[in-house]
Amino acid sequence: MSIKKILLAEDDLDDQVLFRSFLEHRRDIDILPIAENGVVVFDILEKIDGEEYLPDIIILDQNMPKRSGLQTLQLLKKTNRYNDIPVFVYSTYMDDKLKAECMANGALAVITKPVTKDGYNGLIDGFLKDAL
Repeated sequence: MSIKKILLAEDDLDDQVLFRSFLEHRRDIDILPIAENGVVVFDILEKIDGEEYLPDIIILDQNMPKRSGLQTLQLLKKTNRYNDIPVFVYSTYMDDKLKAECMANGALAVITKPVTKDGYNGLIDGFLKDAL
């Protein structure tokens, strides 16, 4: 079983803690340093030498300062080095317009943030299945 690298962009410290604590027991994923906004996503990605070290999945919170999930998604999909990385967008609030716009811009899925350990594990299981 290969370990999949996940890059999370999440500005809310509580959600960062939930993400890490609910998923730290998993042996099938490696959570890269968490980016607090879409600008930092690119800072992290640009420091990675070698395509094999890039994340296997990127998860973007929609509501972040400096660059939203949708804006970050659009830039990722326009950048040759990153456009093949599966990207998922999640948010505490989701509407049909945002979901359609994210999907039209290349997101594999757009979902509401889970709030339980089982919810986070189901989220990752679904992402791994959809992305790989």
